[in-house]
Amino acid sequence: MSTPSRAYAEGAAAGRWRDDPAQHPVLAELDRIHRQLIQAPAPAGLLARLGLGARPPAVDGLYLWGGVGRGKTFLVDLFYASLPLPVYSPGSARPQVSGGKYRTHFHRFMRGVHERLREHAGEADPLARIARHWRGALKVLVLDEFFVTDIGDAMLLARLLERLFAEGVTLVTTSNTAPENLYRDGLQRAGFLPAIDLLQEHCVVLHADGQQDYRLRALTRSPVYRAPLDDGSDAWLAERWRELSGGDGARACNIEIDARKIPVRGRGKSVAWFDFAVLCEGPRGTTDYIEIAREFNTVLLGGIPRMGAHNEDAARRFVNLVDELYDRQVNLVCTADAAPTSLYDGHRLQGAFERTASRLIEMRSAEYLGTTHRS
Repeated sequence: MSTPSRAYAEGAAAGRWRDDPAQHPVLAELDRIHRQLIQAPAPAGLLARLGLGARPPAVDGLYLWGGVGRGKTFLVDLFYASLPLPVYSPGSARPQVSGGKYRTHFHRFMRGVHERLREHAGEADPLARIARHWRGALKVLVLDEFFVTDIGDAMLLARLLERLFAEGVTLVTTSNTAPENLYRDGLQRAGFLPAIDLLQEHCVVLHADGQQDYRLRALTRSPVYRAPLDDGSDAWLAERWRELSGGDGARACNIEIDARKIPVRGRGKSVAWFDFAVLCEGPRGTTDYIEIAREFNTVLLGGIPRMGAHNEDAARRFVNLVDELYDRQVNLVCTADAAPTSLYDGHRLQGAFERTASRLIEMRSAEYLGTTHRS
């Protein structure tokens, strides 16, 4: 049976990544969780199959925090891939019979919880109803980019984590900040402090040390802005996709925001590839851009045209899109028909587009690319 350390060593020996000694303490903790989860007795009998009865206590998980590009997501994904457990489907009407694994972005997970709370509005304890769906179905939850800015999330998290751990679910999560700094200076932060206590009680808190910035190295290997548009533009973006997604080819699919489907050329765990026409020439609004900027730390955008009087609506949407990506410190990799300062020749948005051009230039800098995503 493969373990995170074994998978890591095999990948390093094959030249797929470098063996970084600073990552070894993290691998040791992930091996510990992997071993304890596999050895933990599974609930048995009719009550367990019905999702009833007592569950074994959760294995202590991991809260892995540290700066941008330290390989946090890469390491917990090795752990997730090595777990011989069925994949839990949160949207399934019938929970799985045996404990499963589920990996998602923190923001996407919280959005799903809020959606299900609305479905059970009016019940005495809708969160208890959601938690019962986890019982007997979910054994380990992997969340990427645990970061709290929304007061609704902050006020919910203590009760949510209490229910999660009570159901015997092990939490493995990454974050850019230490637990005690979560939601710092947020409104009504006192109501969030029990969530911090629960994280520290049920997870080993580990700082990802090291000087290597793997994401910055991938982003700065070649330019992140290519102009003008030509026959090689798509191939260039496809190559950047492979570099940023670990070598996987892009597969077209949809992402869903507020029950609306948005086509993407490719979607990874924290990266998405869009066409300009999809995001800026259709019925898109700021809400869509906010959700995209919160969920993905890197966005590939292909086919940005020159804009002016003939497509002012698309230009305005592009201005709003760049504003949201910039405010959330999202890395933008794009192909365009001109340099940022020459993309717009209209008059109505001249002032706004000067700011957009300035931001596009700044977003190409190593300093910007090395900043932390504000999910």
